[in-house]
Amino acid sequence: MERHARRPRPRLDRTALGLVAVLVGAFGLRVWGIGHGLPFSYNIDEEGHFVPVAIGFFGHGFDPRYFLNPPGYTELLYAVYAVWFGGREEVAKAYVDNPSEVFLIARTTAALLGTLGVWFTYLLGSRLFDRRVGLLSAALAAVAFLPVFYSHLALNDVPAMAPATLALVCAALVLKRGGVWPVLLGGLAVGLAAGTKYTAGIVLLPLLTAIVVRTREERAGVAHALAAGVLACLGAGVGFFLANPHALLSFSDFRAGIGRQRELAGGDELAKLGLTQDNGIVYYLWTFTWGLGWVPALLALAGAVRLAAKEWRTALVLLPAVVVYLLYMGTQDRYFGRWALPIFPIVIVCAAYGALWLAQEIGRRAPRAATAATVLVVVALLGQGLLYVIHNDRVLSRPDTRGQAHDWMVANIPAGTRVMLEPIVPARWSEDPNRADPATPEGKRWELWDTTRADVDDFGRPTPDGRSRFVKVDKYERTLRPELIDRYEQEGFCWVVIGSHQRDRALVEPDEVPQAIAYYDALAQRGREIARFSPYKDGADPPDFNFDWAFDYYPLAYERPGPEIVIYRLSGGSCA
Repeated sequence: MERHARRPRPRLDRTALGLVAVLVGAFGLRVWGIGHGLPFSYNIDEEGHFVPVAIGFFGHGFDPRYFLNPPGYTELLYAVYAVWFGGREEVAKAYVDNPSEVFLIARTTAALLGTLGVWFTYLLGSRLFDRRVGLLSAALAAVAFLPVFYSHLALNDVPAMAPATLALVCAALVLKRGGVWPVLLGGLAVGLAAGTKYTAGIVLLPLLTAIVVRTREERAGVAHALAAGVLACLGAGVGFFLANPHALLSFSDFRAGIGRQRELAGGDELAKLGLTQDNGIVYYLWTFTWGLGWVPALLALAGAVRLAAKEWRTALVLLPAVVVYLLYMGTQDRYFGRWALPIFPIVIVCAAYGALWLAQEIGRRAPRAATAATVLVVVALLGQGLLYVIHNDRVLSRPDTRGQAHDWMVANIPAGTRVMLEPIVPARWSEDPNRADPATPEGKRWELWDTTRADVDDFGRPTPDGRSRFVKVDKYERTLRPELIDRYEQEGFCWVVIGSHQRDRALVEPDEVPQAIAYYDALAQRGREIARFSPYKDGADPPDFNFDWAFDYYPLAYERPGPEIVIYRLSGGSCA
């Protein structure tokens, strides 16, 4: 009888298992603390843009009626809500009665897209280099602070990263093996990315560059390169139209929205109070040192230099997009860390490539230390991000200071009391659920001082006609002056609630708003501090105000989310 040869046992693919572990870990880090702040959304963009617009689609159709942000992510939320809740009435009821569920679904959608982006980052690294670079790239993307933090919010930054990274994967496929489908799919992904976040359209540059480089190597001629480029651009147009159909159907509104977005990015000098950095390019380079990490940022630089020296084709595809993006965004008048996210996949892959090259060099020079060197380099690459992400997730999982202040005020300040509340919370924060119509002034729990109106201009001078004017939240500090405290007392606004998100904008630029500084000093002297709610650990030094770190809680001094809240009681005039 013949003996059958034993079949070899299937060997576990350690890279595949490692990738699964990375993806599970990435999703876990993105949903830990994802319910922060609810039922209130304390991020002004989250509260005012994507979720409400998605709810509005159920009533007035798919025309977003504003184009400051493209509606790709908003349309996705509409589809998710339609499946989860059903029709218009069910969604509207959920938004009013249970906003926590509505925002949690939107945030989870962003977290899932963020995790999908981690997988695409693996594909990018593995297609450009090998599976080791791909796995390390995915691990770094999984723990990088900025992508993880903004996966906790229903904003379009992280959702745009998924199709943007897919477009980069297609550029890698074009570079390595050519073909029509990577060009077409890459163009479609570019369009979806730009239709979710305008600036994510930068990934068209690597795709077109890959087409040119591949065509040159195949000696296919200029006509072939032009045809492939046109195909990519057509795909991008289709993707953008799918994500933003009313860019054509409501073209005049779209053009006006783009112009308005350009104005906001360019910035109003008077609205930038608290923006302490003067150079946008330096700011974004600094952002990589914490949004990604010091070691990854330096290794990305080393990886970029090595690519330029040893693998010029890959360098030509990847690196110009980073340079062009930084030059464009850095020369705007406003800059925030999350605006750098579209180029994070490129920097991450360069960092992973640089890390493995460094480990290989150490191993070549000291073979006995090769394994230890690799472990050390990997730990250094991932350590900072993992430490700060875990810290931040723990912070987000604790009660927000604004929620603590709200509960205290409900328990201690009777309904109907006149309260001066700084613009640090969403409108529904002060609504009384026991009132029949919380959308009316009578539906407020307390009677609030109107911080959206002022009878002074942006320089604290009385308006020419003596009438009040509308004041945007980012110019609120410019309306403050000590005399306001007299008016509070005269009109019976005896409770004053301030927050560090507003106060500290003035404190970091006292020469810009001396009247606001005088106002806060007078308030501390004339008012009696009744309650204080701090986000910082006991004994920790609060970080200096920064438009990123005041809102994303990166510094280890934070114990919980939110600004520092101080509640004063006035005792003069009718408050005596």
